[in-house]
Amino acid sequence: MMLTQRNITIGAVAAGAAALLLTMAVVRVPEDRQAILLQLGRPVATVNTYQPNQRFGETGAGLVLKNPVVQNAVFVDKRVMSLDIPPQTVLSTDQLRLVVDAFARFRIVDPVKMYQTVRTEERLQEELARIFSSRIRNELGKQRFDAMLSPERGQSMEAIQTAVNRSALAYGAEIIDVRIKRADLPPGSPLEAAFERMRTARQQEALTIRAQGAKNAQIIRAEADAQAARVYATSFGKDPQFYAFYRSMEAYRKSFANGNSNVVLSPSNEFLQEFQGRRR
Repeated sequence: MMLTQRNITIGAVAAGAAALLLTMAVVRVPEDRQAILLQLGRPVATVNTYQPNQRFGETGAGLVLKNPVVQNAVFVDKRVMSLDIPPQTVLSTDQLRLVVDAFARFRIVDPVKMYQTVRTEERLQEELARIFSSRIRNELGKQRFDAMLSPERGQSMEAIQTAVNRSALAYGAEIIDVRIKRADLPPGSPLEAAFERMRTARQQEALTIRAQGAKNAQIIRAEADAQAARVYATSFGKDPQFYAFYRSMEAYRKSFANGNSNVVLSPSNEFLQEFQGRRR
């Protein structure tokens, strides 16, 4: 009996150890991650690596077996990532300063090279940010101030992307896009002060023009009203009875326009004189 109980205990322990080893031997690789299998710290295989035009669901993601004793898995992001850098102060060829705020988008296309060079995604972003900042200052520093504020800077951004991508490939990354979010004059610069004075002068000029326009509109409206009054006076002065009749009709129209008005007046009231059959 004791032997049977011992066998059961040994079997349970063995089953638990086997289950633990199986759990340690299985790696789940998500669709948005790349896996590097390391054997004693050396990359020996990759799973779900990035491939151009790869369809979702056909990437090799899922459950993968590894040696639980000597192998472990390192995961690397497969998605497109953003690279934001602090605003850079650029000196143009005509000795004017401009603060440039730019960003880039990149993805890791060779996870093994990335792991061997910088180990982690955080270190990769630090290296790419350093390269990106240097290239922005070098490339935009070759341009005039007006060119950096014009659509021509698109050619400069392409040159920056090509240069940064060339360096990024050494870390297993690919630069997809480079953009400038904004480009402003540094606070307190003489040129900014000049622009602010010009802006203030234009605003004051606009206020003066609008005020003069409003004044002219009032004068024209007053002259038109006066002329209309003179025309009415001249017209109605030629036939006072018709003018009185017209005014009565206008009063009736305003009083009974909605059809729901109730007016209680004496039949001999002057307001109703036009309903009494008086001949004109």
